[in-house]
Amino acid sequence: MRLHRNLCFATVDGLLQIFNEGLYADKVIQQLLKRDKRWGSRDRAFVAETTYDIVRWKRLYAEIANVKEPFDRDDIWRLFAVWATLKGIRLPDWKYFENTPQRKIKGRFDELSKVRKFRDSIPDWMDELGVQELGEAVWTKEISKQNEQADVILRVNTLKTNKKDLQLRLQSENIETEFLSNYPSALRLKERANVFKTEAFKEGWFEVQDASSQLVAPYLDVAPGMKVVDTCAGAGGKTLHIASLMENKGQIVAMDIYESKLKKLKVRAKRNGVHNLDLKVLDSTKPIKKLYGKADRVLIDAPCSGLGVMRRNPDSKWKLEPEFIENIKVTQQEVLQQYSKMVKPGGKLVYATCSVLPSENQNQVAAFLKSENGKDFKLVKDKKILAYESGFDGFYMAQLEKNK
Repeated sequence: MRLHRNLCFATVDGLLQIFNEGLYADKVIQQLLKRDKRWGSRDRAFVAETTYDIVRWKRLYAEIANVKEPFDRDDIWRLFAVWATLKGIRLPDWKYFENTPQRKIKGRFDELSKVRKFRDSIPDWMDELGVQELGEAVWTKEISKQNEQADVILRVNTLKTNKKDLQLRLQSENIETEFLSNYPSALRLKERANVFKTEAFKEGWFEVQDASSQLVAPYLDVAPGMKVVDTCAGAGGKTLHIASLMENKGQIVAMDIYESKLKKLKVRAKRNGVHNLDLKVLDSTKPIKKLYGKADRVLIDAPCSGLGVMRRNPDSKWKLEPEFIENIKVTQQEVLQQYSKMVKPGGKLVYATCSVLPSENQNQVAAFLKSENGKDFKLVKDKKILAYESGFDGFYMAQLEKNK
């Protein structure tokens, strides 16, 4: 591979914003890709994947390059040189790469690869927490898997089409996909591509949604005609899946504290042909109290650490703090206590997170069931998904039923 100056400069600029200004990697990359209209798909792929790669391996590369945060521009070029050397890419004769000790880089890599926190490039506290909650053997496999690039998975919108027709339609747009066994609505891209530019996407035939995330809506056990509440709907990936399972019949109340996310959901719902949605901004407790004892199904896709989805959000491991995880656990229990009141007798509640930590998952459910508000519920089933076992995102979901 030959390195092109303008692509490398774009990557370095992006990394400075992500590391020093705390901007989100996906947003920075979105902007970078608009930088030069002459760039082809390979150029854009280079910028996106190289930026994500260096973000993912920041701790390891910084240790090898012997640089510390906050990084200056020269430091970022050193990280870039480490990345290129380890990828076997020949460094061009640019001043930024003068005196790059390539043999020393490889030697340091071999040495540091013996220590998990460097090999898997994670903060000390996260490594300790993972071992504490999952045990040495499981955590070692899980964190290694979380450093692999995630596949692009699509969920067919059954309100408009079926999986086979979607596959053929995408094929006509030069995008090859394959079915995934045990995931009835999923197609996996054989090669990465910008699916958002396809006519099939514009017409609402599919959404991009990881295979593990696609298991949550079916776990609710919904049927057409029900009243369903999605309490932390966000931009609505699971809401739209619920709507397709309900065949657009009945009512879905999608709630979130952020109005901006619900606005995005409104746009997506229109594209998907979903019209049984009622959007509610949670700016007070009124919308929740009005629904006490009235919902057939309630989904709590709870805010969490996101330790199950670091493959697609590699910068999250540098933004997360131990205090955040402690605080979010308090929030998780609060939403369980409050939102569970909307379930009617005989109705069901699903609590889900994209975390792999038992303290955010089964421990929260156990604590809820022992509480005053939880005494009328029983645990029907739960599912723990680890990335290294499934090949997809780490997730947890529990189905609870309220006594009649």
